[in-house]
Amino acid sequence: MSNLSDIGNLMYLYLDEIDPGNGTDAPKFLITAAAKALNQYGDRNWVPVIVKEIGEDRYQVIGNTFIYAVAEEAGLEKIWCIIADEREETEKLTQVLSGEVTPKINLSQATRDEIKDALQYLIEKPGSLLKGVNLLTATNRIDAAPRQYWKTLDPITKLKCGITKGKLKALEEVFDLIPQPMPDVIKDPAILKSLTTTELKALAKQRQLTGYSKKKKQELVELLST
Repeated sequence: MSNLSDIGNLMYLYLDEIDPGNGTDAPKFLITAAAKALNQYGDRNWVPVIVKEIGEDRYQVIGNTFIYAVAEEAGLEKIWCIIADEREETEKLTQVLSGEVTPKINLSQATRDEIKDALQYLIEKPGSLLKGVNLLTATNRIDAAPRQYWKTLDPITKLKCGITKGKLKALEEVFDLIPQPMPDVIKDPAILKSLTTTELKALAKQRQLTGYSKKKKQELVELLST
């Protein structure tokens, strides 16, 4: 659909050719005040809107949605835009770089410093659910845990690091999980304790162990770790 020669170019487009996309959640006051400043200082958006082509002479905003809203409020006929390609990855990256989406890191493979920086960001946010969580304790215990196999963030609540189930929602803002395949034979108690009882029984069945069906979680951990 897109003219490849236009991708990456700065173009002066008519506002009525541009669909706002998902729009901005910026407060009305900020949009209105910025629009007045735009009218006052030259009616030219020196920070361009990022758009992708969706049809002949039709575009959609994928980044800098606040600037589009300001230009619309200011009554501009045309605005400066950068033309992006149509890939989903491009749209996601544009939203991250424009500060409209919080980037996430893969907790399965994150370094200790990445975990620490992400937790510090969350703890210091106004009204944070993680207020009172000890940064170093949480960092060290999450870093040392067998997170490469986690399918959810639930095991964090078992680390005694101050992050309870009610606080897990906050972590979803900055962490993704892309777990590694579980080994056929696991004997490390730390890894086994991070699994559910159902998963432990499945491992016992896979190893053709006997007498596991009625065992509790700790008993299964002991059975599988021998």
